[in-house]
Formats: sequence, C-alpha cells, structure tokens
Amino acid sequence: CSIQTHGQFRLNPMKPKDSERTHTNTKTTCKVHTEPPPPPPPPTPSARIQPRTLMVWVDFHAVLSSDPCRFLDVLAARKDPSGLTGEVLIDGAPQPPNFKCLSGYVVQDDVVMGTLTVRENFRFSAALRLPSSICQEEKEQKVNKLIQELGLSRVADSRVGTQLIRGISGGERKRTNIGMELIIDPPVLFLDEPTTGLDASTANSVLLLLKRMANHGRTIILSIHQPRYSIYRLFDSLTLLVSGKQVYHGPAERALEYFSDIGYTCEPHNNPADFFLDVINGDSTAVVLNEGLESPSKQGIEDKLVQEYRLSSYYTQTKEQLENIISVKQTTTFVPSRTITYSTSFLTQFRWVLKRTFQNLMLNPQTSIAQVAVTIFLALVVGAIFFNVSDDPNSGIQNRFGALFFIVVNQCFSSLSSAELFITERKLFIHEYISGYYRVSVYFLCKILSDIITLRTIPAIVFSCVAYFMIGLKPTAEAFFLFMFTVALVSYTATSMALAISADQTVVAIANIFMTIACVFMMIFAGLLVSLPSIVSWLAWLKYFSIPRYGLGALQVNEFVGLKFCELLNHTVSAGLFSVCRTGEDFLQTQGVDYSTWGLWQNHVALSVMTVVFLTIAYLKLRFIRKFT
Repeated sequence: CSIQTHGQFRLNPMKPKDSERTHTNTKTTCKVHTEPPPPPPPPTPSARIQPRTLMVWVDFHAVLSSDPCRFLDVLAARKDPSGLTGEVLIDGAPQPPNFKCLSGYVVQDDVVMGTLTVRENFRFSAALRLPSSICQEEKEQKVNKLIQELGLSRVADSRVGTQLIRGISGGERKRTNIGMELIIDPPVLFLDEPTTGLDASTANSVLLLLKRMANHGRTIILSIHQPRYSIYRLFDSLTLLVSGKQVYHGPAERALEYFSDIGYTCEPHNNPADFFLDVINGDSTAVVLNEGLESPSKQGIEDKLVQEYRLSSYYTQTKEQLENIISVKQTTTFVPSRTITYSTSFLTQFRWVLKRTFQNLMLNPQTSIAQVAVTIFLALVVGAIFFNVSDDPNSGIQNRFGALFFIVVNQCFSSLSSAELFITERKLFIHEYISGYYRVSVYFLCKILSDIITLRTIPAIVFSCVAYFMIGLKPTAEAFFLFMFTVALVSYTATSMALAISADQTVVAIANIFMTIACVFMMIFAGLLVSLPSIVSWLAWLKYFSIPRYGLGALQVNEFVGLKFCELLNHTVSAGLFSVCRTGEDFLQTQGVDYSTWGLWQNHVALSVMTVVFLTIAYLKLRFIRKFT
C-alpha cells in the first residue's frame, strides 16, 4: 500500500487551553496537518511516501505503523529529496535547508561509541555540535546537567559497551542516545522507535522521560511499534492514515468514542493502539461483528473509514486549518535541499575525531593487542621455516626468494582486515555526518591515520625486527631499514586497495571476496609462480597492477645485489676442490628484475602512486555514498 498525501505537512507550535491543564507553564506542542486528497486536487504541493498504515500522535506525538520511518525521515529532512513534492512548514515558514543539523534525531539502532563512557560520548557531542564561542567549562557544565536530567549519574563513567565489553543496560543505552541529541537543545526531537529492544518496564520509563521533556516545552515526534496502553495514554492527539488517506485526526482520548460511533467498538481490555491497527487492516473482531457473517475486504473497510471521516466534524476542522495556512502563506516554488552546516572548524573536528578513533582502537583488544600478537606469531613461523639461510647457489637463493615472496604476500592478505574499517561504523558515520558533527574529509583522514599508524606501521616494524634477523638476510643497517620501509609500504598499498573496494560495501564478507580475488590475481604476476618475461604480450600488462610484484622486486634488489653464492665442488680428474660462484645480480637478471638504482626505487614510486589512487577512490566512494534514506 502507498500513502499519497496531498497538501502540506505543518509543524505548528500551539499553547494548551487553560481549562485543560491546571499548571500555568506554556507548553510547546507540534501538530502535523495532513489534508486528504479532494477531487480535483488543489493547486498546492503534494508529498508522496510509501508506508502501509500510519498513526501520528500530536502534541507529544508518535508515528505507529508497519513502516513509519519514511514519514518520520521526511519530517526530519533526512530523506532523499529526489522524488518528493510538497513542503514541511515550521511556524508557517519553510523548513530551513540545514534543519537536520538544528533538530535532534535518535535512530533506532544505537549509534554511540561503545568503547567510550557515557560522559565521554556526551563530551564528544558537545565539543563538535556546540558553537566554538561556548567555552569548555560551559560545555562541561552542560554535560553534567544532562547526565543528571537523564538519570545517568550512576553510570556516567561506565563504558556504553560492545560485543566484547560489558556495558550499561538497554534503557541506559537508549537514554545515552537521546542525550547525544539533547546536547544542542534542539527545538524538535525525532525518535525512530525508541522502545526497540527494551522490555515493557524500561520502554515505559523511556517514554515517561520523553513526556517530561515535552511538558517542559520541547517538541517530540517519534515512531513506535505496538505501544502498551500506559504509553498510549501519554499522547495527546492522534492521526490515522490508511493507504495514504486520512481516517482520523483529533484528540487521542476521543478516538475510541469516534470509532464506536461508526460501528467499531473496542473490546474490553484491548489495547487501543492494537485495536486501531486491527481495524485498519481488517483483522479486528469489531470488524467481523460490524460487517456480519460476510468476510469484509480490506479495500471495503478502507473506503468506509475514509467516507465516515469525511463526514465528521474532525475532517471539517482539519480542512479549515489547512485552508487558512494556504491562504496566508505566499505562493513560492519550493525546492527541497539538504544542506549540512558545522558548528566547529576543520581542526577542532580533526582533533576530537582523531582522539576518539585512537581511544576506540586502544580500548578494543580485538583490533590492537590481537593484531600485534598475530604479527609476532607469523614472524616467528617465517623465521623458523627459513632460519639462517645459507649462501649456497641452490638452496640459498631459493630460500631467500621464497622467504621474500611469503613476506610480501603475507602483508597483502593481512591488510584485508581493513575492509571493515568503514563498514562496521557506517551507521555511526552516516548519522553523525548528517547531524553536522564533522566533515567527510575529517572522518576519512582520522580513520586512515589511526589505521596506518596502529594497525599497519607498528605490525610492519615488529614483523621486520623478528623475521629479518631470524632468516639471516643481508646484515647491513641500510638493507634492514630499506626492508622495513618496503614491507610497510606494501602494507599501506594493500590497505588502500582494501579500502577502495570496501568503502561502498555494506557487508564485510562481500568485500572480502572481491579483495581475495584481486590478491590472488596479483600474486600470480608477482614473479615466483610464473616467470614474468615468459608471459605472452597480450597478458603481460597485468603485471603493472600487481602489488606483490613491486614489493617483491624491491626486496629482491635490496637483498641480492652485492651477494655471492658459492659452492665447493670436488673435481675427480685433478683430485682437487674448486668453487662455483654465482652473483645475486645474475639471479636478478634471469628473473627479469632491473637492479639499478632506479630499478629499486621505481617499485616504491609505483606503490606510492597506487596508494594515492586507491585512497582517492575510497574517499570519493565515502563522499558520495547514499547517506539519506
């Protein structure tokens, strides 16, 4: 089913009636007016969205549906504007282009850094979303006040929690997500199913918290799935849509009376929210009793509900309100736009995001300690297999060549772990970017620097220090540091390729398949499995895209140039011993490797160019991936 809502969505702050409330504080509320499509359609903008059935509570209001998130995204300006018509008005004025940065939006899934504490997450939000004109002391006071208001004082210095780290409870986690948005005191707060994954008691406490915030003048719009009756009572006004047509809009406490008047009576002890959905979908007992023995069709029920509503006083009031809005508002051509504004400078964003990224790495043993431990283990295995290679023309050359090939290939496949660098935090990145936390370039640079320094450079240094001396390669300082530099550069290039492949992927397994295929083809053209000079000309060009080829070529020149491999042989005729020697340069020449100075450094230049190209591709993919629903 589709919703085709003609007219305008309007967020209109209103004051409560004195007769309805005993307190004197002004209460800011929010109304969403939706005009049903009268024939012929009026000359006003229209909005088309696709949920099946939709319920909207107004004042402290919610969206209840099988798929209410799309309508919520339209109101929050977080849906792709292409294909949408109509407009959302705020106090009678058009929605500002950066509305999503000014409002708060709590997504359904938790999008806070689990390795950080509640206080650290709030500090991060305050540092990037509050203006730079506010001093750090004021930001800290705001964080402490928010912790008290949300009831998080007991767990303020506890980690939120990850799959490996035990953290706070589900209700406390949800309140932490809410606090991340409340740090900027948004005029409107949107929540996408805030009770998901919570038990009934915890869900009720979260909604009571939101109700208290609404009583203090904050506009709150949320979608919710099957709310219990104690939660339903919190809402003030109710809007029901079915197949894009309005079937009720009025006070929530009078909704049951209205449905009873048109022939649908709620059974005793039934939840009103479930009753409304059952009636709309044709599954309610009230529908069967009303229609008699004949099984009513869903289309027939929808037509009856629409017709009854258009004959009611609620429809007349809603239509008059919309006509007044249209008559006052000037006719303009509305072009939806999605602009992101930032409260802080590039350097401020860079400092805070880099700090959080390093904290996350250091506090996550799976990506820090385990990486170094595995690197040491592999270095010991390689060193033990090729331990103290000899200078024999046969085994000495073969073992050296095999060890260098294994090291290069190991660096390539070890770098595949970077595939999850952007995939695991995709939801967090998209939410924070759209909300105006930081720029894409800031996030990209911080992730690259943290990954290269901690997970690529340090393991490369550790691996080189262990494996180089155990194998017994050329014992000079110059050769050792050049070996270490080459190993690190191969790791950088392979990591960049992995990022370029996985930047726009959503599943790590799919990205790993593409990267494994690429590494296998590159390994074939490295120079060990097949002699490069013997490859046919129409396939020889593939070797220029092989990362292992450049890494192995540089390591071969670094190791073999200047070495002599001699073997003593016993001559039976002269009854004497003589030696047969072979230089490293002879071996490189048979392999088709250029061992000149430029022949050495051209491999590093090629790896550097490939690294820059791959990182550019990764950034462009990250920059232009779909960030709106």
